[in-house]
Amino acid sequence: MMDLSIEYLGLQLRSPLVASAGPLQKDIGNIRQMEEAGLAAIVLHSLFEEQIELEALHLDRALSAGTESFFESLSYFPDLSQYNFGPDAYLEHIRKAKEAVGIPIIASLNGITPGGWVEYARAMEQAGADAIELNIYDFPTSTEDTSIEVERRYEGLVIQLRDNIRIPIAVKLSPYFTSLPNFAQRLDRAGIAGLVLFNRYYQTDFDIEELEVFPNLHLSERSEILLRLHWTGVLYGRVTCSLAVTGGVHSHIEAIKSVMAGASAVMMTSCLLQRGISYARQIGDEMARWLEEHEYVSVGQMRGNMGYRLVRNKSAFERANYMKVLSSYALR
Repeated sequence: MMDLSIEYLGLQLRSPLVASAGPLQKDIGNIRQMEEAGLAAIVLHSLFEEQIELEALHLDRALSAGTESFFESLSYFPDLSQYNFGPDAYLEHIRKAKEAVGIPIIASLNGITPGGWVEYARAMEQAGADAIELNIYDFPTSTEDTSIEVERRYEGLVIQLRDNIRIPIAVKLSPYFTSLPNFAQRLDRAGIAGLVLFNRYYQTDFDIEELEVFPNLHLSERSEILLRLHWTGVLYGRVTCSLAVTGGVHSHIEAIKSVMAGASAVMMTSCLLQRGISYARQIGDEMARWLEEHEYVSVGQMRGNMGYRLVRNKSAFERANYMKVLSSYALR
């Protein structure tokens, strides 16, 4: 039998396949199905910074900041008391999930400032979470906000949490950093256990008839895996923390490519929403079959074999490949 086991965030997983943060995890029955379908760990849906502030009765002050310059901003926030589980209910959900399944449960925190994160990170640890994924959803729009300040906010949050909890911390990053390898290495040195590549920002769209601006949600597509493969391959071997790929995984092919790039965890949500939770079983079975056909003895044997440090053609990751790619399309 093919050995799909792997280590992620210091946790021993039976395979690299993990459910990324999503709405399916709000239901304990779905979490049980995920385990039955072969998923090796589950990242719960996110607890949002705004929900923590709401419970602490600070939301009004937080949302009012800057509204004198953009008075419509308040209208973009939903009724957060109804949006999702409140903080206390979220902690209870962690407990129930841990009771329901035997695979690791990873809590998710979403926001950009320390706020009440430390307190709730501790509470998540006490509730039984095996790790915490920080989804730092920061979309700078001020011309006064420098890249250095943004990165320092991230580092400060990581260090503050690392000093206050014992369970592993993963950081879910966006790809929009001037020097992603440098920043990833700094977070690694700050004590994180994993990097999750990448956050999918939900882009703004325009209604040209009503002159309205609105957020637009699209499920991921397979083409999105290419950006993840590139940066996972570049970072593999340059950071000591685990790497995870999320976004664009829709079959065993993307899962295999992700592990070859250097990922220890391959996360998925969109394909489960589109094809059902049981589809994870098919991905796992086809992944194991491919490994056997190609004479691998374990998934660990192929991890990172297509990473930047190991491939012969390093130009594929660099500018040297730019003209070649453009000309190849023209020739076709």
